[in-house]
Amino acid sequence: MTARSRRRQGRSLREMNGEGAAVAADKSKTGNQAEQLSRVEKLIRAVSEQMERTRIADYALLLNKPWRLLWLNLISGVSRGIGIALGFTFFAATIIYVLQVLGALNLPIIGDYIADIVRIVQRQLELTTY
Repeated sequence: MTARSRRRQGRSLREMNGEGAAVAADKSKTGNQAEQLSRVEKLIRAVSEQMERTRIADYALLLNKPWRLLWLNLISGVSRGIGIALGFTFFAATIIYVLQVLGALNLPIIGDYIADIVRIVQRQLELTTY
């Protein structure tokens, strides 16, 4: 082999190494893009799952039907009102029962006070106001 052919062969090897480096750089860019795309895909899936859990689509449909929204709010308000009334009635009845039991014990100071409260409540229950 002559010196000239060796130089040509050296140049071609260097060019091939340069092309190999460019191909490796392209592969690394492609790998980075693939990683970025997979991250973006994971984020999009997470956001879509959160939106499905919060039922935003159902809420948007409800806002497009104002009469349905009014009806649901009316029903929920009435049920809350009935629940509060029943709960307060049960609570007040329990307190009155406890006060009657305490009044029957004839405690010195508390007994008179409780007896007055029980009498007032019983008079209110017996009165017809209409």
